[in-house]
Amino acid sequence: MFLKDRINHDLVEVLTLRELFAPYQEEVVGRYQQGEELQDPEKFKKSDLIFPSGEELPKCWIDTHYQNEKSFK
Repeated sequence: MFLKDRINHDLVEVLTLRELFAPYQEEVVGRYQQGEELQDPEKFKKSDLIFPSGEELPKCWIDTHYQNEKSFK
């Protein structure tokens, strides 16, 4: 899956989808999509990633208490 770095706007290929979908994981392994050669994998904070369209990641992917907030509203 491709996401975008919110700071430099470069595309990031997420290599660990299980970590991306797990709200208790703060980082995912991925690599920048730059040039013709594959870049080395590195860790990215999920808070620094957005969808290529500019949308934020779903709350259920980043907040372990996302369901608790519904009960307060």
